[in-house]
Amino acid sequence: MGYYDNNDETKSRRKGGSKSGYFFSGVVGVIVGALLVWLLLPSMVGYLPSSSNVSNTAATANKTATPQLSTSISTDITDAVEKTKDAVVGITNIQESPNDLWGTFPFQDGGSSNSSNEKNGKQEVGSGSGVIYKKVGDKAYIVTNNHVVEGAKQLEVTFSDGSKEQAKLVGTDIWTDLAVISISSKKVKTVATFGDSDKLKQGESVIAIGNPLGMDFYGSVTTGVISGTDRTVPVDLNGDGTEDWQAEVLQTDAAINPGNSGGALINLAGQVIGINSMKISESTVEGLGFAIPIDTAIPVIDELQRTGKVERPSMGVALIDLTDVPVYHQRNTLKLPGEVTSGVVISEVLKNSSAAKAGLEKYDVIVEMDGEKIDNSIDLRKILYNQKHVGDQVKIKAYRGGEIIQKTITLGDSTKNQ
Repeated sequence: MGYYDNNDETKSRRKGGSKSGYFFSGVVGVIVGALLVWLLLPSMVGYLPSSSNVSNTAATANKTATPQLSTSISTDITDAVEKTKDAVVGITNIQESPNDLWGTFPFQDGGSSNSSNEKNGKQEVGSGSGVIYKKVGDKAYIVTNNHVVEGAKQLEVTFSDGSKEQAKLVGTDIWTDLAVISISSKKVKTVATFGDSDKLKQGESVIAIGNPLGMDFYGSVTTGVISGTDRTVPVDLNGDGTEDWQAEVLQTDAAINPGNSGGALINLAGQVIGINSMKISESTVEGLGFAIPIDTAIPVIDELQRTGKVERPSMGVALIDLTDVPVYHQRNTLKLPGEVTSGVVISEVLKNSSAAKAGLEKYDVIVEMDGEKIDNSIDLRKILYNQKHVGDQVKIKAYRGGEIIQKTITLGDSTKNQ
C-alpha cells in the first residue's frame, strides 16, 4: 500500500517557492538599481570629466568674479552740460610781481591763488571762469566778472583741452560786476546760447559750470535749483567796509565756490540764464550762491563789447548816508528838524558838474528824487542807474540849513570828466 507523506510535499513546495522568490527579488533589485542610476545620472554629469569641461576651465579662470555691465546713461542734465561745457573757459589774472621775493598778492576773486607762478616779472594772482558768448570773424568774446579781471596786466584763457591763449580786455563795469574780454576765434568751437532769466521759476533745476579753486578742477559741474528770483544782495565795491550797492541776483543752492566766478548758470535746455558771481561764505550758512540774471547782463555785455564802458547818468556829487552822521551834527551842523531821520548828505560837489550847475551845495540833505523817497545812497543810485539816462532832468528835494529847497538837475555822463 502506498504511503503519502504530506510533509514531504510541503517541503518540496517550499523548496520550489524559495527559488522563484529569489529570482523575483533579483529582478526587482536590478530594476530599482537601474532607476536610481537613471535618476542620478543628470546630477553626476557635471562631475564627470569631459572635453568641454576641460576646455572651459581656463576660460572660467580668466573671467572676473563680479559681473560688469557697460551702460551709457543720458539725462536732461548730461545733455544740457554737453551743449554748454566747452563754452565755459578758465581765466587767469596775471599782475606785476612784487619787489619782495617772498611777497604774494591777494587774488581777486577768492579763487585758487597761484602766487608762486611767475612769468617774466609777472605773477598769476587768481583764477576764475568765463563764458564764450559770441564769435565774429577772427574774434570770440567772453563774459566774466569784473572782479576776476580787476587789476590784471595780462589775461590768460584756458580751454577744455588744456591749451592756453592770451586775451584782451574789452571793457568792465564795477556796478554789475561784469567784464568782457576777447580772444582769437581759431580754437573756439562752442558758443553758449543765452536764455531768458525772467521766465525762471522758483524750484527750477539749474546747473553751474566753472573752475572752483582753480584750474585743477576745470569744468566742474554742480546742480541745484533756483532758490529765489529778484534777490538783492548788498555789496562793498571799493573795499572800505561800507555797502555801496545792492546787486540784483538769482539765488541758487547749486554749489558755487571761489573760482566759479564768471562761469555759467544754465537751465536744462543748456541755455545760460545767469553769470555766477558770488556766495555767502559763513560757517552757519550753506547753499547760498548768487548769479547775475542774464536779462540784466545782456545790455551791459552789449555796451561793453561796443564801447568798452557803460554810460550811466551822474550828478557829480559825493554822498554820505544820514544815518552815518552823528546826531549832534544832524541837529547842529545840518540843522535838520527832529523828524528827518533818513536821506543822503552831499559831502562834496564836483566843479562844473550837473549838481553844481543846478545849484546844489555841500551839506545839502537829499530826501526825494522825482517824488520818490530817498532813505540812503543805494536808493538814490537805484533811481539814477535803473530808471534814468544821461540828459534826463531830475527834480531834487533837499534840506539846506533846516529849510526845504527844490532843484532840477540835468544828468551828465559818468564816463566823462565833469
